[in-house]
Amino acid sequence: MLEVTNLRAGYGAINVLWDVSLTVQKGKLTTIIGPNGAGKTTLLRAIMGLVPASAGSISLDGKVLNGTPTWKMSDAAVTMIPEGRMTFRDMSVEENLIMGAFPKAHRAHMRERLESSYAMFPRLRERRKQLAGSLSGGEAQMLAMARGLMSDPQLLIVDEPSLGLAPLVVNELFEILARLNDGQRTIVLVEQNTARAVKVADHVYLMQSGKVALSQKASEVDLEHLHELYFAR
Repeated sequence: MLEVTNLRAGYGAINVLWDVSLTVQKGKLTTIIGPNGAGKTTLLRAIMGLVPASAGSISLDGKVLNGTPTWKMSDAAVTMIPEGRMTFRDMSVEENLIMGAFPKAHRAHMRERLESSYAMFPRLRERRKQLAGSLSGGEAQMLAMARGLMSDPQLLIVDEPSLGLAPLVVNELFEILARLNDGQRTIVLVEQNTARAVKVADHVYLMQSGKVALSQKASEVDLEHLHELYFAR
């Protein structure tokens, strides 16, 4: 579904990604792990058009995405749930969710998807009139995920969902990711909790210093070996 080939990208004169290639299969959950500074978030931003590619290609179902503006990615059924939640703090929970279905093509199904979001995240229903800025970190992450799902994306990109959250909330979020990995939706997950990420994934990529250091089926991953590569031992 998603093909990244020999991708180079960075910020101004600073290149971060060096000939990165990876394949994300349709209906599967692919996790990308690696230490801070490995280039994981830069890769996601390049896919979303937030960072321009200086070389290589990004394609979705055979269509090249290079140069596609970020605001048009929803037309390609691609949504990213960014690191740090980034909710609209002065808007209510329900208003945030409605913003997730803002593109005209998705408005007709807004009410139906609101109910689906509330069914998946019952706490959001309880807090639907509450300002997003008053939510706990875990609730804000649930809101960010639910908002991302409001456009019914076929490719869902999730960046560091467990960052800074309590273990119980992390458990709940990974249970939801496991449910979303039902073969109907393609998911790319960037996550530093390697054990949890590998457990929920179908395929694993490890990045080091802007390059892919490992590509392996999740069922074949040896965590001890993975951690040795992760910490460059």
